[in-house]
Amino acid sequence: MVVGVGGVTFDYAAGLSYLSNDPRACANCHIMSDQLDSWRKGPHHASATCNDCHVPPRFPEKYVAKALNGYHHSMGFTFQPSIPDAPGARLAFHEPIQIKDANSQILQDNCLRCHGDLVHDIVRGSTWADNAIRCVQCHRGVGHGARR
Repeated sequence: MVVGVGGVTFDYAAGLSYLSNDPRACANCHIMSDQLDSWRKGPHHASATCNDCHVPPRFPEKYVAKALNGYHHSMGFTFQPSIPDAPGARLAFHEPIQIKDANSQILQDNCLRCHGDLVHDIVRGSTWADNAIRCVQCHRGVGHGARR
């Protein structure tokens, strides 16, 4: 029974699409539609997908990150109250969705993987510290276009 329910859920959620590099998979859940739309309008649209920025580039780290993100997103989306602003509502995640520390580090590493030669003097020695200079501190809209 558990396998059957799990299989139907996996199929309904288009589970295999998450193994691809298609950015539309990231918007299978409606909460990510704004991010997909803003990425389409942003400067990285022609050269980078969601995976290029948000998961490590190599196996097995890439799929470990995808699995962890998928788990946390599915739990958050499943248990988020239908009226998050209601008094006493317990939020499963903050809306709009926000990047967590571990994923912020993956994002930073991927920014430097592509642009490191250009910015190595700016971020040298400060990519892992708590007070690290993060690329998105100044370039917040680069991956997803301008924020509203």
